[in-house]
Amino acid sequence: MVKGRRAGWFAVVALSMAILMGILGSARGIAEAGVIASSVSGAAGRAEDLEKIQAFLENKVVVQKLVDYGVSPADALAKVEAMSAQDLHRLASLTDRAAAGTDSGLGFLIGLAVLIILVIVILKLLNKEVIIR
Repeated sequence: MVKGRRAGWFAVVALSMAILMGILGSARGIAEAGVIASSVSGAAGRAEDLEKIQAFLENKVVVQKLVDYGVSPADALAKVEAMSAQDLHRLASLTDRAAAGTDSGLGFLIGLAVLIILVIVILKLLNKEVIIR
């Protein structure tokens, strides 16, 4: 009898999770695509990449991290200016990815919801009751 109840709860939880994941999977996000250049185009490309990196180095969070690691922003900029065009382009493309990867908080909310559901499932499997008044 108890084994049947546990199997029933498992089926209900599995179906609920499948429905939840289906709903979350159907939500449309923003996808960006583009062509990646295979080579850097001379001085114009270098100036553009240098400008991107300088803008990234002016960010408050980046400046604070540099200071935390014991590097002054001026020293970091001097090292960046001494880089080759290929390395500079690679670094500029990484700064684009870092700026695009900022989290809007939705991931935190989804993670919190999954955690709450997981705790409830574990409590139910252990035959514990949760009473909220």
